[in-house]
Amino acid sequence: MTEQSAKLNFGSTEAGLAMRSGTLGPDVIDVTTLYKQGGVFTYDPGFSSTASCESKITYIDGDEGILLHRGYPIDQLAERGDFLETCYLLLYGELPTPREKDDFVYRVTRHTMIHEQMSRFYTGFRRDAHPMAVMCGSVGALSAFYHDSTDIADPHQRMVASLRMIAKMPTIAAMAYKYHIGQPFVYPRNDLSYAENFLHMCFAVPCEPYRINPVLARAMDRIFILHADHEQNASTSTVRLAGSSGANPFACVAAGIACLWGPAHGGANEAALNMLMEIGSKDRIPEFIARAKDKNDPFRLMGFGHRVYKNYDPRAKIMQQTCHEVLDEARHQGRSAARGGDGARADRPDGRVFHREEALSERRLLLRHHAEGAGLPDDDVHGALRRGAHRRLDCPVEGDDRGSASADRPAAPALYGCSDARLRFA
Repeated sequence: MTEQSAKLNFGSTEAGLAMRSGTLGPDVIDVTTLYKQGGVFTYDPGFSSTASCESKITYIDGDEGILLHRGYPIDQLAERGDFLETCYLLLYGELPTPREKDDFVYRVTRHTMIHEQMSRFYTGFRRDAHPMAVMCGSVGALSAFYHDSTDIADPHQRMVASLRMIAKMPTIAAMAYKYHIGQPFVYPRNDLSYAENFLHMCFAVPCEPYRINPVLARAMDRIFILHADHEQNASTSTVRLAGSSGANPFACVAAGIACLWGPAHGGANEAALNMLMEIGSKDRIPEFIARAKDKNDPFRLMGFGHRVYKNYDPRAKIMQQTCHEVLDEARHQGRSAARGGDGARADRPDGRVFHREEALSERRLLLRHHAEGAGLPDDDVHGALRRGAHRRLDCPVEGDDRGSASADRPAAPALYGCSDARLRFA
């Protein structure tokens, strides 16, 4: 970062402050010495004009509708890559070579099981507990099981903790779902991809074969990519704040999950689904739009864009495409089931909110309420239209937790650039 200087005059005081320019984005004024020089603080409760750290991971330009991970546009990563490639990119700063990708997938796959004792931990929850409450408790409980990756000052231990968190999160989430519905836990399989494994752990049962639908697996993988990172959001800030005390990294992530739970953050997906269920049919849309316009009515339309994007959420395009693929696949499965299926248990997105034709009609009607030039609804709405099937979650255990390979290293510096040529998927 190049350094400049700025002067701030207030009362009879003139404070000299350093300015910095990043590779992308607006310049920043370093106010760390402001109190020392003038005895005043800055006030920015929403962090709307404040950056609390230097980062080479994610760049967002809300006015232009840009979201970059290490310089790569999010839509390219979602269309051409997979979630574990994106994880590697965020951790190490560059996309992996084929050999690096294979090694990384191997290491993540061999961390997917959780300690067997964790399966008994779930029995302490009510079966009707909110899944985020279960996730908070379960992820926090990992702090009591893994004592060899808690030194955040050690790059190797940080990487081991990161790999464990990436690998075990689907297992913990799937376990929560299985416990909720009263089905036996399903262990992860090393022969499946990350998204396939999650679907398998959620929907497989011991009494019949389970066939993973590739369309739904790809949709789930894209959802993971689109939610992988979003700069200095509320949950990221929460994890960093908790981690600043040197706390156990798993406990810090549990704090981030608690923050993510809120309807003004990750819980907006749940709120959008609840809203669509409440609307029920396209005939009721005018009623709800009228309520949204009524300043005396507390009702709000959920899922109409992240506040940071003033023009267009770049994640919406790929989610719109994915939404249509899943709706078409569900319609195809419905026809296939009517003719008689092959008997194998498969992903059947039942309990859907709308059929595709209805979904498209809903979207057109809802967009009429959207301000001219304000773009399309973000991934919350399109994700909500996918189907109720992906609202479910499940389990596994710990075994083959091989230590990190020598490739585990601190994230390498990234060179920001927006060129399509940077994508080099094997």
